[in-house]
Amino acid sequence: MIRVDNLHKHFGGFHAVDGASLEIKPGSITGLIGPNGAGKTTLFNVIAGVHAPTSGRVTMAGEDITGLPPHELFHKGLLRTFQIAHEFSSMTVRENLMMVPGGQSGETLWNTWFGRKRIADEERALLAKADEVLEFLTIDHLKDEKAGNLSGGQKKLLELGRTMMVDAKIVFLDEVGAGVNRTLLMTIGDAILRLNKERNYTFVVIEHDMDFIGKICDPVICMAEGKVLAEGTLAEIKANEHVIEAYLGTGLKNKDQLAETGA
Repeated sequence: MIRVDNLHKHFGGFHAVDGASLEIKPGSITGLIGPNGAGKTTLFNVIAGVHAPTSGRVTMAGEDITGLPPHELFHKGLLRTFQIAHEFSSMTVRENLMMVPGGQSGETLWNTWFGRKRIADEERALLAKADEVLEFLTIDHLKDEKAGNLSGGQKKLLELGRTMMVDAKIVFLDEVGAGVNRTLLMTIGDAILRLNKERNYTFVVIEHDMDFIGKICDPVICMAEGKVLAEGTLAEIKANEHVIEAYLGTGLKNKDQLAETGA
């Protein structure tokens, strides 16, 4: 689904991503972990078109997408969420979902004059789709609530819901657990697993919570200092001496501490 070849992103003299190479298989839920400053979010930003790479190449299903802007990648089915949710706070939860699909007839002045039936038909279809998504995510009771009033976890569910309003092929989730209580985090995890199994979504997940990573992700990729350090199951990653060194600066004798260390 995604292939990254020798990717670099420099900010002046700082090499945030420094020769990273990896592959994301279709239908997988891949975890991306690493110490703070490892380059995880910058890697997401380069793949998703937020930043142009300094050098290197990104392909999606064999197509070169290096440096394409986010709106073009959106239409190709590549979406990402952020550590801090970006909702339209004064709009309702349902309205936040309904505005996601692009190319709606109501966006042009001509159609507001002469295409009112088409606009009404589209809005009915979008309303039904939004209600279906909210029910899937078990937050349909919040459909008429202003999005700005939601809790952190509910906003993360809303962001996940946005990806369901279009034909997403791969979704990059950046710290879905940030500011989310344990119960809602498990609800988010269940939704990700269902989307993966029932709708064949491919996910890449940055997360600090190792229990959450262990529940939903296989494989797991560990980054450090802008490079890919190791890849495998979470158990293999936890036993990898290079990973332990990157997290703890110690040898294998302290590997059990990794389970308590944030990614």
